[in-house]
This record gives sequence, C-alpha cells and structure tokens, in this order.
Amino acid sequence: MEEKRVKRRIVLVPVPAQGHVTPMMQLGKALHLKGFSITVFQTQYNRVSSSEDFSDFHFLTIPGSLTDSDLKNLGALQFLIKLNQTCEASFKHCLGQLLQEAGDIACVVSDEYMYFTKSASKEFQLPSVIFSTTSATAFVCRSVLAKLNPDKFLIDMNDPEVQDKVFPGLHPLRYKDLPTSAFGPIESILEVYTEVVNIQTASAVIINSASCLESSSLAWLQEELQVPVYPIGPLHLAASACSSLLEEDRSCIEWLNKQKPRSVIYISLGSLALIETKDMLEMAWGLSNSNQPFLWVIRPGSIRASEWTESLPEEFSELVAERGYIVKWAPQVEVLKHPAVGGFWSHCGWNSTLESIGEGVPMICRPFTADQRVNARYLETVWRIGIQLEGELGKESVERAVKRLVMDEEGAEMRERAMDLKEKLNASVRSGGSSCKSLADFVSSLETKSSMQQSYSS
Repeated sequence: MEEKRVKRRIVLVPVPAQGHVTPMMQLGKALHLKGFSITVFQTQYNRVSSSEDFSDFHFLTIPGSLTDSDLKNLGALQFLIKLNQTCEASFKHCLGQLLQEAGDIACVVSDEYMYFTKSASKEFQLPSVIFSTTSATAFVCRSVLAKLNPDKFLIDMNDPEVQDKVFPGLHPLRYKDLPTSAFGPIESILEVYTEVVNIQTASAVIINSASCLESSSLAWLQEELQVPVYPIGPLHLAASACSSLLEEDRSCIEWLNKQKPRSVIYISLGSLALIETKDMLEMAWGLSNSNQPFLWVIRPGSIRASEWTESLPEEFSELVAERGYIVKWAPQVEVLKHPAVGGFWSHCGWNSTLESIGEGVPMICRPFTADQRVNARYLETVWRIGIQLEGELGKESVERAVKRLVMDEEGAEMRERAMDLKEKLNASVRSGGSSCKSLADFVSSLETKSSMQQSYSS
C-alpha cells in the first residue's frame, strides 16, 4: 500500500489586530492551497474563530499573553512592546511542544511586529520568515528611520518649516508622510522599528504587494535586506478568506442595489482610528452638501468619548437621513466590487488600499497614523488615483473632494488609471503573473530547505 504523504506544517504568528490578521489568514489560505498544514499561534486578545474558510487550520493560544484590558491600559504601542516581552518564553515552550507532537515544521511565518518569535525559531533551527502586512515602501521607510539619530530626527519632526520638505532618498514622501505613529512617542517608534527591521536571523521576507505597484521599493529591499524578498500580493485576490473580527452588516448591499452606478461614496476609516465629534459633523455636512449618496461605516468606539452615534448632536442624524446609510461594519471587498460605488473615503491602511485598487475604485485619502500616510501620498502623487484631505477637516473641503472624485473629469481620469492598475494587479496573481510566480518560488525554497535537511540528517 502506498504510504500517505504527511503535509508539512507552517506556523503563522499574526499581530492581534484586524489589519494584520486579515492578510496573515489570507497567506495561510494561499499556503494551504499549496499543500501545507497550517497552525496559527494567537494571543489571548482578538482571537480568530475557526470559520469555514479555516476549518482545516489548527489554532493555538499563547498562554499568559495580554488581554483587552491590557490594551486599554497601555495603549497600542506599549501593548505591542509588552506583548513581545511577555510572549517570548511561552511561545518557545508552545513551539517545542508542537514540534514533539506534529513533527516536521517547514517554517515559522511571523508578522514583522511579532519579533519575539525569532529566538524560538533560532533555538529549534527552523526557517524564520518575516511577513510584512504593509507596503514595500513603508518597509523601506522603517529601514531608513531605524538608522537615524533619534535626537536629530525628533528636532526635524518638530520643526514646522521641515514638514512639507521631501525626505532625502524617499521621494516623493515628505517629513509629514513618514510612518511615525499617533500611538506613542517617536523615540518608542524608532525603538520598535529597530527590532522590526533586524532580520539577521530571517531566511526570507514576504510582502503583501506586487511589483507592478512598487517595483523600485521592492528592488531596494531585495538589495538592502540580503535575503529573498517575495512580493506575493494582493493576497485578497490570490486567496480570498473571511477573517473579520467584527460582525459585518450585509444590509448595506441591499441599500447599494437601489443606487445608481458609480454614485455612492463608501466611507470606512479602519479598525483603530478615533474621530472627534466636530470632524464627524463636518464630514456629515460635506457629504450632505455634495448631493451624492454615501455608505458610512461607523465602528462602535470610533467616536472619541462615545460608544456610538447616540452622543452626536441631532443635526448629524438629520444630515445623514436623506442620502446616507450607516452600518457598524461592512463586507468591504463586496462593497468595493459593487457597481454603485464610485469612490472610497479611506484611512488608507494597506489592506483597504489594495482592496480599492483591486476593484478599480479611486479614493479620498484621510490617513491617521503610521504607514497610512505613506500610502496616501503614493495614492495621490505616484499612482494618481486619490485625493488627499490634509489639515483641519471642513465641510467645504469634504464637499469639494467628493465632487472632484465622483462628478468631475478629474475623477473620471482617476477611475481610468485605477481600472488600469486593477487589471495589472489581477494579472499579477493569475498563473504566470509576478506574484503567483513569487509564491511558487517561496514554496520551492521551503522544499529545497527540506531536501537539504534530510540529506544532512541521513
């Protein structure tokens, strides 16, 4: 009788946040389709449920990791730093147990911000693969920033006259576009970046991007990092899988079905951003005055000092009632695919950026923090499919941006460029495409390592 071939196992370690979990689970799906068994190590906070898309995955929880209350007490950046401190020993123990029980592990794929995994991979002599869920350009920025003198950089970043200047070597990014964070001081950010870009123990880097979008940044990384760099995105096109940590309200699809083609502005500002009541009102006024229908995702807890919209002035409900539809969370890719959607007002997280470009939808860009600023700058000046709303938010600027995107010739030209990029992105993940080939090369590298290990052991 022919011996049944045992699937090799890949271990995934995502950051417990929606924008990081989503692409990691899509990567898992893509690797599972290539014949690997998938084990996902999760923290106690924001665990992914074993849905139909991941019914064959093995989920394990790292004991003693941080919880929801820790995030509230520490804030996002300190939470991340402490998470790496507390998980190192327990992850090493868990990985050792998995090796004893499951045997062969092809590699450990960790989100770049889960750098506590490096020591365990090194101890057990497992290939350590870094997965970047942001753009290649943002990775380049982190690498550059990690080498800077923190004191001088802090002075430059606090100088108003420097903000609009292009940062040397990172054209067209200005100082104010650099991926610093609203979640902590610059010194702490640079400290984390130093850990993140230290890939000396890594055997490869996977990036959720495509060469048609970021060829120069990918070439820079390939030369700088001196390990193979595999751009295999957009993963949502290569391996669609639902991993939403929030319940999606599908009633918005029925509402979209009643709207005219390319008339609706879809607004979603991500899973972390906090918005002031004043900005909510300015947005509502501007959207109402534009005379365009709009679908608005307002996440519970996203309005500062409020659970949801109940604390907003009555005029908010009046402004939204005529042309707007509000949900707490939406099936975003399905929304962007809908023929009624003419534009996407986004925080410009990398997942949202890829999903919008992947459907040929131009964007209004309102970044809040970190790599979102990098993406917004590229959307506006490099790919030229976005309008960036900078500075204080006002109803006039909101109305003007919506009309430019949906009604003006400028918006039609952006849509044309977005559709061109859509075709290129879809081609990249199809058989023969650059991202499809890159994924195949990565899988092949794991098989080569396995053959070498077997020959050494024999």
